[in-house]
Formats: sequence, structure tokens, C-alpha cells
Amino acid sequence: MSHNVQVILNPHAGNAGDRAVIEAALTVWRNHGWRVALHPTHGPGHAIVLAQQAVSAGADLVVAAGGDGTVNEVVNGLANTQTALAVLPVGTGNVWIRETGLPLQPVEAALRLLEGQPYALDLGVAGDRYFLLMAGIGFDADVIRYLDPAAKRRLGMVAYVTHAIARARQVRGTPVRLVLDGRPVKGRVLQVVVGNSRLYGGFLQIAHQASPIDGLLDVVVIKGGDMRVAPLHLLSILLRRYHFNPDLDYYRARELTLTAGSPLEVQVDGDALCRTPVTFRVVPRALQAWLPADAYQRLVGPPPVMSGLDAAWRRLRSRFAPRTTP
Repeated sequence: MSHNVQVILNPHAGNAGDRAVIEAALTVWRNHGWRVALHPTHGPGHAIVLAQQAVSAGADLVVAAGGDGTVNEVVNGLANTQTALAVLPVGTGNVWIRETGLPLQPVEAALRLLEGQPYALDLGVAGDRYFLLMAGIGFDADVIRYLDPAAKRRLGMVAYVTHAIARARQVRGTPVRLVLDGRPVKGRVLQVVVGNSRLYGGFLQIAHQASPIDGLLDVVVIKGGDMRVAPLHLLSILLRRYHFNPDLDYYRARELTLTAGSPLEVQVDGDALCRTPVTFRVVPRALQAWLPADAYQRLVGPPPVMSGLDAAWRRLRSRFAPRTTP
């Protein structure tokens, strides 16, 4: 079947410099009868405009060729339309590609997408900005806000890690108030993660029960006075033993509002957005995503079952848990 395909390329994405590989991926589709046009972006926000123009022009499929920031912009141009989103892995983290299990090589991903079909997925909204993956409030958003773009392009994920370690020494817990579907929650937090899907940063499943078809956002509240609690929190997340760590809370809601004692940075899908206060909500079935059937099942299926480590985790928690600042 022939498809009208508009490819939106971020020429500054991590691997966008290898244009021969990108052209080879587009050739895969052209050889199967797809009508493919390539549109490079010229700056922040341009991918939204290009995606909106593709919808107006009757495109069946818009391909985001870039990182997760480019994907987010294309999503914001396609939300609540019948034009489907596909993604070529051209960025640094490629979290959406990892979430769906598609190949990280553009040509291999293009071959798999030939088997695709559209599936309706939920989107989250922060203020008036849609997000496909997740939003972060606090520490991670602060890291993203002040990360040097040149270092990100040069070092990739290493730039995030080194910058996060450098800023961790300055981080202190901030009193916040959340209202989740009308229910108020208070605490001193280091970070809050609002997940529409499970994968965070390409390797962690912080919102490990999240599903983009359940009409809910998964909210993980990471509490603490400073980053000395981070190793224990990380272990809790890796083992998915939140219920044994009193400084990790897991909620699910259709809408939440977050206010803080002092303004906190907010990021969506890995790009800085705004500062608190901010309201999040879910928009069910707002996006058509073009995926092979097995990638869709991986995305919406249950998380992998963890082995029973409860007793060992209780002993570890009672021995090493630091006292948090009230």
C-alpha cells in the first residue's frame, strides 16, 4: 500500500550528520511504493509547524527523525488528528525507540516500520504542552535546564550523567503540594516523575506500571532532604520495591496540580518546559502511533515480573535507610 509520508529531520540531532544512513532509510520506504518527502527543521518549535502542515496536506504518516525532543514537537503537531506518528532513531537517547523495542539503526527501523499500522495512544499534557513519554519536576528538570547543548551534542548521555553528578551536591528537598484527582498530598521532594509510558532516560522504569492506553498518568514522588538518599532510591526503583521505601510514593491519576515552596523546573520528554506551579492531565487516545504489532504489545503489555526479593530488601532497608529531614 502506498503512503504519503512526511519526514521531519532535526539536522542537529545526535546522529543526523550521517545523511547517507538517513537517505538509505528513506529509500527502503520509497522502494516499497511509499511517497516520501524530507523536511529539515530550522530551529526550536519548527517541527510542530511542519507536522501541522503535513496534517493539512493530507499526510498519512509523519516521521520524526531526531531525538526525543523532536518526537515531542511532532507529537504536539499531530495530537488529536488522524495522521500517525512514526520515529527514526537519529537522537542521543532515543527513549521512544527503546520503549517500543524497535532497532536503534535507522535502516533496520525503517524496515520494521513497513510492518506498522496505527494504534491510538494516550498523551499527557503539562500546561498546554503534550508529552508522549513522561514529565519530570525537580532535580532532573534542573539538570536538563542548565545542561550545555554543545556538551550534549558532543558527549551524548555522558553529558547528562556528569552534569547531574555536579549539580547533585546543590540539591535540597523542596516542600510541595500535589492535588491528584482532588486528593491533596504534601511532602519534601527531590523529584516527581509523571509517566505516560514506563521507560525513563532509556534504561530505568521509574513509572513501571504506566501504560499509554489506560487513561491515567502514573506519578512517582521521590522524597528526601538531599541527594544522600539517592542510592537507596535508585535501588528501590531498580528492584521495584517502592512499598518498602517510605520516601517513594506511587500514585495514578487523570489530573494533578503541583505547587512548590519555591519554583521547581519542569521538563517534558527530556526538554525544559517551565517552572511550577503546573497542572498535568491525560488525554485518552489523542495520538495515532505507527508501530509493528509486537512493538505495540511491548509498549502496552504488563511490565516484566521481578523475582521475590522482599525479605532481603526489608533487611537492607532497615539497615541502611538514612533519616530524612522533616
